[in-house]
Amino acid sequence: MLTAIHPKLPMRDKAITRDYYIHQLGFEQSGGDYDGYLMLRKDNIEIHFFEHKELVPEDNYGQVYIRTNDIDALYQSLLDNKVVIHPNAPLHTKPWGQREFALLDPDNNLLTFGQGVE
Repeated sequence: MLTAIHPKLPMRDKAITRDYYIHQLGFEQSGGDYDGYLMLRKDNIEIHFFEHKELVPEDNYGQVYIRTNDIDALYQSLLDNKVVIHPNAPLHTKPWGQREFALLDPDNNLLTFGQGVE
């Protein structure tokens, strides 16, 4: 039986990735401190990162879709924390019944946050 999913995304620099996710997005480090590997958690989700020093951010297509139950509060908290929202993806209700926004992390991994609309 499946119980959870923990996506793995590339990172060039562990310290920069850790700082962005902890101080900008409110994650905390989970698990141990491993060479070239990072595990971060917020609420009920966990994202893992593997070191890829040669990564060219413009060529990175890493993406994660994260569901939330309070998209408006999350969006406002990120704005209040001066997190840069993707210029083509501010909070908007989509034709497929989701209220969504997106941002790019320092390695160009796309994080899309969404909540179903009734």
